[in-house]
Amino acid sequence: MKNRFFHILLIISMPLFLSCSAKKAAPKNVIIIIGDGTGFNQLQAGSLYLHGTENGLTAQNFPLKLAATTYSADGEGYDGAAVQASFDYLKEKPTDSAAAATALSTGTKTYDSAIGVDTLKQPLKHLFEFAEEKGKATGVVTSVPLSHATPAGFIAHNESRAHYHEIAAEMVLRSAADVIMGCGHPYYDDDGQPLPEPAFKYVSEEVWRAVQGQSAGADADGDGAADQWTFIERREDFVRYGEGDAPKRLLGIPQVASTLAASRSGGDEGKEPFSVPVANTLPTLAEMSRAAINVLQRDPDGFYLMIEAGAIDWVCHANNGPRLLEEVVGMEEMVRAVVEWVEAESSWDETVVLVTADHETGYLTGPASGVVKAADGSEKVIYQPLVNNSAGKMPGMEFHSGGHTNSLVPVLAKGVGVEGLFKLARSNDPRQGPYIDNTDIPNYFIQFLQ
Repeated sequence: MKNRFFHILLIISMPLFLSCSAKKAAPKNVIIIIGDGTGFNQLQAGSLYLHGTENGLTAQNFPLKLAATTYSADGEGYDGAAVQASFDYLKEKPTDSAAAATALSTGTKTYDSAIGVDTLKQPLKHLFEFAEEKGKATGVVTSVPLSHATPAGFIAHNESRAHYHEIAAEMVLRSAADVIMGCGHPYYDDDGQPLPEPAFKYVSEEVWRAVQGQSAGADADGDGAADQWTFIERREDFVRYGEGDAPKRLLGIPQVASTLAASRSGGDEGKEPFSVPVANTLPTLAEMSRAAINVLQRDPDGFYLMIEAGAIDWVCHANNGPRLLEEVVGMEEMVRAVVEWVEAESSWDETVVLVTADHETGYLTGPASGVVKAADGSEKVIYQPLVNNSAGKMPGMEFHSGGHTNSLVPVLAKGVGVEGLFKLARSNDPRQGPYIDNTDIPNYFIQFLQ
């Protein structure tokens, strides 16, 4: 009788136990870092350049190490065996950044160019919108224009990524985000020099005037009143807000056109990384990220933040090896800054840091990769490793495409509950091991917000 009573009590209490366990495992803060265009070899190239070792980057030493598929609704999936059989397989119907960002933000695959909408062009609910309903602060930071595909894909809803003005208007004038930081300043060029006439490419003149007139900003905290942005553009302001007092909402647009550093003059192939100095008038991605976290951490309910090292994609499109290394170094500095904040002001028991990519760009491999013919006339696909030429020197590597690929991308994470992502593995790749799909990432975190 006693055993029967115990079993009944256990059954009754089990839902409460599971609920408490789930609540205990739920992260207070989630920081998703996206290296746009960053495959496994892009990270390894940066590690070889910085440390002379293959896996010396901060994220490469996170406890969770997985891979992810990135194909969009326009694609045809992923087949690891086909990768080994055909060197051109990875070039077939790769995703674009908009569809990939939407997948990473909503957990739903959609068509290329879509921003926060499904294949029928109907709005999808973002991970950040779930977080905002739970009272959490949200924000996006990027090293490329703020209305570009990846930051847009976490906040906005639009049938085309090309509609920069519409996207910027939704993000700045109507969203509930607490932090938005990115390039796209209409009064400066790619070297951070003043333009003779403004170029309103990424932000419309209407939105810009609203920001300058301090009339921009929707209700971000749900009290029914508009919450205006504090706007910054100078490096010293980004640095100043990295610690101490912070405004309620922060909109930061550095004084540069398209990227923090990747698009500056003198980027011809063949030069060493940093042979052309980076403008010291512009903030680094690490400095922008510190300021964003300093604002968001004020919310007692926690926050969700997306940080994009966006220009890795740009330089890989251009097959520019030296600039690739510069951008991976910038990403590493940012990841270190995030980890330092977690360990100094938060903890791994309440915060998750997840590093991934929307897709790989450039089809980066070691030298002499491709289809090799044997003496008997047969052909074999070979993927050669990058060549370690010691720290501070360009590793041996080569690009095989000027576009995106369907290569698996890294998923590297640390923090409360990240081990649960292992259970979502869909298959095992011959080269990269167990992998999930990019849609699994937001869906995993959405469960904690419902």
